[in-house]
Amino acid sequence: MTATAPEFDVVVVGASIAGCTAARLFAQRGARVALVERRPDIDAFKTVCTHFIQPSATPTIERLGLAGALEARGAVRNPIDFWSPYGGWIRHRQDTPQGYNVTRRTLDPLLRRMTAETPGVELLMGWTATGLLGNGRPAGIAAEDTQRARREVRARLVVGADGRDSRVARWARTPGRVRPHNRFFYWAYWRGVPSEGDHSRMWFMEPDCAYAFPNEDGLSVVLVAPHRDRLPEFRADLERAYLAYIAALPDAPDLSDATRESKLIGKLDTPNVSRPAARPGVAFVGDAAIASDPLWGVGCGWALQSAEWLVDETAVALTAGDDLDAALEAYRRAHRRRLGLHHFLISDIARGRPANPLERALYRSAITNDDVFHAFEAIGSRRRSPALLFAPRTLWQLARAA
Repeated sequence: MTATAPEFDVVVVGASIAGCTAARLFAQRGARVALVERRPDIDAFKTVCTHFIQPSATPTIERLGLAGALEARGAVRNPIDFWSPYGGWIRHRQDTPQGYNVTRRTLDPLLRRMTAETPGVELLMGWTATGLLGNGRPAGIAAEDTQRARREVRARLVVGADGRDSRVARWARTPGRVRPHNRFFYWAYWRGVPSEGDHSRMWFMEPDCAYAFPNEDGLSVVLVAPHRDRLPEFRADLERAYLAYIAALPDAPDLSDATRESKLIGKLDTPNVSRPAARPGVAFVGDAAIASDPLWGVGCGWALQSAEWLVDETAVALTAGDDLDAALEAYRRAHRRRLGLHHFLISDIARGRPANPLERALYRSAITNDDVFHAFEAIGSRRRSPALLFAPRTLWQLARAA
């Protein structure tokens, strides 16, 4: 009996940042793409997010053709100043690359609509993936709509873009490795928070953290990230604890004339999760592959970048009939090489431990030493590997500045 040819080259589960990026870029390379999203509203958006896109993802945004639309909508370029107990403010330099601050209320509909208009993409809104097709090797997904109608979406490749608790990963028996997180988060949107030239600011106070990020429409995200030991204080009186925490920050954001535009939003448990980014017939992008501490604003950027890396490694195999499993293995290795050490370091810092001597020297030296600052910025913006810290030139500069 002859097997039915798949209708699509790739089916992507999840039409958020990672899924839309993968779908659009695959289609631009000539692939037939089904993009499956359980929410029925094309303008749906995620609310639990830092809304900070690292500079490392700016080239992907430009490749998507998204940069102009973001800037027209008022997305804010995001130079960031960083405060630590080891000397105070590390101010950004004018020659550093920048990413974007933009709320998901703006970003998600823009990207999803752009993707839906891409020739080769079929967007299936209101369809929930319910399982994998195939006997051993994934061959597509089964899906169900809001009326309980069912269909099969057959494809050579299944892409899980469905978040840190990925059901696609569970069905594919690809568990994640979980590393604990010892901070919790509360934040709100404010209007009228003064910022120096739209600078983002982050406080890294050991073990507590905070940041204030300006966004489009005059909104700012003001977030606190205390150690878990302080959770009872926040549970006892959330409003008072949040405002007192902000007021105690060095050079605190001035909220005296600002208006809060949202309720306080909380996220109390954000474990660091990582899994192999691919196996035969299936790949993972965004948080489905690596979900790291959101304190560092890496989620949106890594969603964009990992989707791009997947397409670059596998598009030819999908469209020309080459060895897809070899291409998926190349993506898995590239993803681990580019993000593995970042994720390890972020997960380690998420424990709330004190800075080690090398980190303290880095924070002190980056204030005044331009060479050290550029190493600090390149690692912090995820443009370079943390291994840069151990490069002879960096170590020499740290020793010289000590």
